[in-house]
Amino acid sequence: MSLKNSYTTSDCLQWDSATNLVRKLYRDKNYRISLLVGCGIFFGLRISDLLQLTWEMLLSKDAKFTITEKKTSKRREVRINKEFQKHIKDCYTALNIQNLNEFCFLSGKGKNKVYSIQWINIVLKELKSKYNLKIDHFSTHSLRKTFGRKVFESSENAELALVKLMELFNHSSVTITKRYLGLRQEELLNTYDCLSF
Repeated sequence: MSLKNSYTTSDCLQWDSATNLVRKLYRDKNYRISLLVGCGIFFGLRISDLLQLTWEMLLSKDAKFTITEKKTSKRREVRINKEFQKHIKDCYTALNIQNLNEFCFLSGKGKNKVYSIQWINIVLKELKSKYNLKIDHFSTHSLRKTFGRKVFESSENAELALVKLMELFNHSSVTITKRYLGLRQEELLNTYDCLSF
């Protein structure tokens, strides 16, 4: 819960910082949080949907899974990046998982109880400090925004990338997607840079 009149919009991480964080968390034996951050930046799902993931979904032989989004009740198919698949398998092995139907992000506070979003946000703030991350407002939503920014910045056709992201994020317009990614504000601020003195 945020304080009244406080700034609560999350920012995105630079892609290299995000993937390095995944590797550092794994190196430090924080396997579940490493996997959570990785799934967030590679799948672009909301945190409520990430918390629904099971090992069976992530270890699918055809490297994709379908999920019904909690917020929209829409079905979404997600393909698992080939490079990220190895990380999933490494986490699975390191955690010595015995049940493929188990949720990936169990809290340990009872049978089949997943992490709370509030707890994850606290952890992310701690990670920001511990790993000296260059991000102002780091929260669960930062992971989804990091995915979106990477897709946008990697595309040769910015407008097509925005249309694809609009579809993936289930936004009603490209304008909303641009605002969501912080592009609209960036474009407006760039107006000041065109002035000369």
